[in-house]
Amino acid sequence: MTITEQLIHKTHEASFSLQKAPDTLIKKVLLQLATEIEKNIPALIKANKKDLARKEKDDPKNDRLMLNEKRINNIADSIRQVSKLPNPAGKIIEKKTLYNGLQLQKVSVPLGTIGAIYESRPNVTFDIAALCLRSMNACVLKGSRDAEDSNKAAVGIIKKVLKENKINPDCVTLLPSEREAVQYLFTAEKYIDVIIPRGSNELIQYVRRNSLVPVIETGAGVCHTYVESEADLDKAVDIVVNAKTTRPSVCNSLDSLLVDESIAKKFLQKLMPAFEKFNVEVFADTKAYKLIDSYPYKQQAQPESFDTEFLSLKCALKTVKNFDEALDHIRKHSTKHSEAIVSKNKKLCERFLKEVDSATVYSNASTRFTDGAEFGLGAEIGISTQKLHARGPFALEKLVTEKWIIRGKGQIRK
Repeated sequence: MTITEQLIHKTHEASFSLQKAPDTLIKKVLLQLATEIEKNIPALIKANKKDLARKEKDDPKNDRLMLNEKRINNIADSIRQVSKLPNPAGKIIEKKTLYNGLQLQKVSVPLGTIGAIYESRPNVTFDIAALCLRSMNACVLKGSRDAEDSNKAAVGIIKKVLKENKINPDCVTLLPSEREAVQYLFTAEKYIDVIIPRGSNELIQYVRRNSLVPVIETGAGVCHTYVESEADLDKAVDIVVNAKTTRPSVCNSLDSLLVDESIAKKFLQKLMPAFEKFNVEVFADTKAYKLIDSYPYKQQAQPESFDTEFLSLKCALKTVKNFDEALDHIRKHSTKHSEAIVSKNKKLCERFLKEVDSATVYSNASTRFTDGAEFGLGAEIGISTQKLHARGPFALEKLVTEKWIIRGKGQIRK
């Protein structure tokens, strides 16, 4: 039996003992974990620097990988927030008595053992572990080699806190970073109840194609913002700049900007100076390219520009004739993550919210709000773009399934 097999088997066994833990103990563990994280800020930063040292300095993914004191404090605060949320398991969803006297209850129960595959974001290690512990699920974590030292340091802290509270530390397991570990995870149907990939579209599709274990997708984002002809242009500039520049390496950042032709010249005159401050590279269609002739960081858009999740300070730009053309473009190019309209026309805003088929849709706000913590859900495992089980921020409330409990007095079916 390989090391990976042993680790997964141990986690599966640990999941049963975790479900017996009192709710008060789980809350205590999470609060202690938050404090322990803050105590270990220097150690976490030191481990993270080892990961960053292996990367090219200009790699745009470095922002996702980097830990600093502020980000680590935010992780601790997020875990405290998760500790305050009610355990989603053990709730009575429905109850009734049948004609024959059988008493039925439908209750929420933990998923069991969750496998998570994710790329170079060490905060995800803490997020997933905290959410799984709060919902009484064990977890098997498969991070990327990019964040190997950071993830080892994180899981070391988690296991220390679990052990101190007499909870089996095997209920949170970090697999080896080698790719071979993934192959057994994909075939461990007896031990893993669901796999959740979080990262690039390539990673998600790879997991979908190869896993025999059920998969819940957390999708890549090709996020759109549409500036409609009746938009408040100053507000539109603020929204677009925020969506593109605040954290360009995350999945809810802006990738494609659509602008009505009738206001394109006036709007782009306002937007381009703001974009230039951040050196945003713009891939513009033919009409927009002419309108931003003096902008220093422009390129002619190619067909693939409108299907790209940039994860950096790059943005596709397209002019559209009207609302219907904007919706048609979004339907063809969206990954169903987050889309926004900026307009003072309430009727069109409501049509946009109703007709755009994405997990999260906005009127007059930045797509950067698509986040479990921002939605008051605590942390998140990812943003689900599929329609089965969960959609949008995949947070604590969705880490359960259902089972029926039937109490009888000797009834038999005739």
